Amino acid sequence: MSEPQTDVSRPSALPTATLLQRTFPQAIIDQDSNQYLNDIEEEWNKKVDLEVETLVDGMVDLVGLASINDKDKFRIAQESFQAEARAESMVRAANTLLSITHSMKLLFLLSDEAQIAHRRDAELKVVHEEKENAKEQVATLLNDLLRGSTI
Repeated sequence: MSEPQTDVSRPSALPTATLLQRTFPQAIIDQDSNQYLNDIEEEWNKKVDLEVETLVDGMVDLVGLASINDKDKFRIAQESFQAEARAESMVRAANTLLSITHSMKLLFLLSDEAQIAHRRDAELKVVHEEKENAKEQVATLLNDLLRGSTI
């Protein structure tokens, strides 16, 4: 008699996965935070420049295609196709720019460094005050203990 067939999965041991494990070059790990931020800024600028260039080139091509001449139907259809293709690439570029601006706004809102630094400094001040108070209490108790044991 054969084993019945079902849709149930049969768990088995999986090999050790290396999914999403990234290895960073030592140069990236060793760079300081200012250099890292400058590199990120440069990367964002390159993305924006590329998308703006795509939009500008698209507008230039659309204006060039809009010339009015004696054209046959084939030429009109060809230019229509070129205009549609250029418009689609321009829409993609505009959407990418919109996405970039949205990401930048989120980064700005979520990484308000001045507020974070202010909160950190205030907490540091409170901790230092508590430490000094604790030192004074320990010194007072130690003095009381030492005076009591010598009498």
